[in-house]
Amino acid sequence: MMNDLGKKTDGLPEKMKRFPMVLCRKIWKVGQDDPRRAIHALKVGFSLTLVSLLYLMEPLFKGVGQNAIWAVMTVVVVLEFTAGATLCKGLNRGFGTLLAASLAFFFEFIAREYGKVFRAVFIGASIFLIGALTTYLRFFPNIKKNYDYGVLIFLLTFNLITVSSYRVDDILKLAQGRIYTIAIGSGVCILMSLFIFPNWSGEDLHNSTVSKIEGLARSIEACVVKYFNDEEPDLEIDETTEDPIYNNYKAVLDSKSTDETLARHASWEPRHSWHCHKFPWQQYVKLGGVLRHFGYAIVALHGSLQTEIRTPRSVRLLFKEPCIRLVSEVTKALMELADSIRNRRHCSPEILTDHLHRALQDLDTALKSQPRLFLGPNSPNNTAKMLAVVAATARQKSEKHLSGLKTDSPRFLDRISEGERRVLRPTLSKLAITSLEFSEALPFAAFVALLVESVARLDVVIEEVEELGRVACFKEFKHGGNDDDVILNVDRRRSTEINLPNSAGAE
Repeated sequence: MMNDLGKKTDGLPEKMKRFPMVLCRKIWKVGQDDPRRAIHALKVGFSLTLVSLLYLMEPLFKGVGQNAIWAVMTVVVVLEFTAGATLCKGLNRGFGTLLAASLAFFFEFIAREYGKVFRAVFIGASIFLIGALTTYLRFFPNIKKNYDYGVLIFLLTFNLITVSSYRVDDILKLAQGRIYTIAIGSGVCILMSLFIFPNWSGEDLHNSTVSKIEGLARSIEACVVKYFNDEEPDLEIDETTEDPIYNNYKAVLDSKSTDETLARHASWEPRHSWHCHKFPWQQYVKLGGVLRHFGYAIVALHGSLQTEIRTPRSVRLLFKEPCIRLVSEVTKALMELADSIRNRRHCSPEILTDHLHRALQDLDTALKSQPRLFLGPNSPNNTAKMLAVVAATARQKSEKHLSGLKTDSPRFLDRISEGERRVLRPTLSKLAITSLEFSEALPFAAFVALLVESVARLDVVIEEVEELGRVACFKEFKHGGNDDDVILNVDRRRSTEINLPNSAGAE
């Protein structure tokens, strides 16, 4: 044990020497991946310094007093990475505070006319009623999605002011002080988000949609190329190494919550682009669902690379050219869709219809030219005979295995069924499947079926992109322009990383 501890501590001085350099590299990489992060950090620091002047400057402190701390806390909680998230939180916090202070002041005005005992009972009853109703209101889907933070701030502010009113004489000054400071903090956050290097949730959603389509294009092309080029697919799944195919479509499959969050924040943002009359955030969410549906077909294609039953390379090479051509046209179509969304223009009609249709026809012709490969001579009779032989063999082994066992108790019945499973399972998997004449062609048939299915799902993606262009008022496609060149080599393009709001508390 001491030796192990000594080995671990031997390299500690060297690690400590390298730590500052490693830390600086990580800090630099985070800013290099997205320079907006450094700008956002500077904006937060400047905003906090600005609202801290309410404490640091004597004239401002005399006007605001100890309530200035609420402005600082508001900036910490409200100022998010994108303008939409900041607007959502800032307006929710402002209106929630204003409504709660007004309601608390109204209840205090009613209870002030009676005795102290009645005030205590009335305050307790109002806290119970408002707390129960507000909490129940948070379960409504629309409220939960858009106004949950505002409702939470309303409940918190109402309780603080109402309870404090029992011991404080001037409740109006208390409510006004909190409203003013929160309004100052929210105003600073909103101004910084909208006018100082703004980051728009709508733009992030737009760019992430483009990145997802490009990732799907890279994934499906890599799947088909690897299927036809690999001599023997590797069945060993190494979780320590990164699979680029998996990483590309994983970003699409895991994008549902991110798309919905960005779309919700985009709905709070004003129009920020001259390219469209409005931001169709609902259509982007719908397109994201269609892309995930398309991604499931790529997941199945990726799984075909690790099948237990393998089609010989000689058989795969017979259909390599039409399959490669088909996936090339699918990739071109996806890249054209991504390019059209990026440039906010409609798609090229030729690249999405004619060439893809011809590639499908060529694949169909190639499959029809080899009918015996998939059916085999007299395959129904041979298959029936083989299955009958397998069943008879399994039955004889089962009877011989169970002849010496007593079957009086339920435990032995369980053993019998378990023994039968031990006999039948390897028999069926090794004899029946591998003895069929067309068994080696089945994995390739499944692969082609999934490839054709992806083409069918591509039509749905095209329809949704065209609908997005119609709703967002994309510009018309022009032949011979600079936008009609489809870029296929996008391996070096860095995927867009989405910065979502943190899960900070109410205060």
